[in-house]
Amino acid sequence: MMMLELLADLHRHQKRQGPGGDAETKQAIELAGLDPKAILEVVDIGCGTGAATLQLARSLNANITAVDVLPEFIEVLKTRAKGEGLERKIEALVASMEDLPFEDGQFDLIWSEGAIYSMGFERGVKDWKRFLKPGGILAVSEITWTSSERPAELETFWQRAYPEIDTASNKIAVLEDSGYTPTGYFVLPEHCWRENYYQPVQDSFQEFLARHAYSSEAQALIDEETEEIALYDRYNAYFSYGFYLAQKTA
Repeated sequence: MMMLELLADLHRHQKRQGPGGDAETKQAIELAGLDPKAILEVVDIGCGTGAATLQLARSLNANITAVDVLPEFIEVLKTRAKGEGLERKIEALVASMEDLPFEDGQFDLIWSEGAIYSMGFERGVKDWKRFLKPGGILAVSEITWTSSERPAELETFWQRAYPEIDTASNKIAVLEDSGYTPTGYFVLPEHCWRENYYQPVQDSFQEFLARHAYSSEAQALIDEETEEIALYDRYNAYFSYGFYLAQKTA
């Protein structure tokens, strides 16, 4: 079985596919200055199983297009949306974030929590900008150094996993150079990692391994996840996800 299929199976049973929280999504909505009564056109890129999508639907009077490359995640999102009576506000779409089927200037708001790393922060904010209306809002969470110096072990791990990891000041500079005006920023707190993401996925490890007959490929994936969690336990003072809010320059 391909690693992508294993990843999808491990994470499709989870509420979240990365660090985050309903309260933090609501905080970002408030920082973005969005009018909860205005009819907005919104896209959630890399939506996973829809944790942020559903919070956007609860909080905004919006038509939301939720996009993910994995059909397994989209099916879970559809089921959850129907269960909450929100299916009329959400159009779920299987598509790659690198090849989105949208018109220029289509959206008031682009949302993406913990997913832009798949194509890289700089490329993502530049490529997606054309889909925003003039003055439209970009809201993304992105892995971020929260200190100027890091232990070598941590630096090596993240440079291998995602070379674009950087400080908030450098991420904000990328936004400014890409035609945005930064309007807000905050760091996701520890519970967004531990209680909301790592603990639920850890609790599913044994069931996941059993589904895959304890194959070497499945065990290798669990070993990678375990290494990442152990690094967070040791070094979480040095990194987190930063939530970035920016407005497309008119």
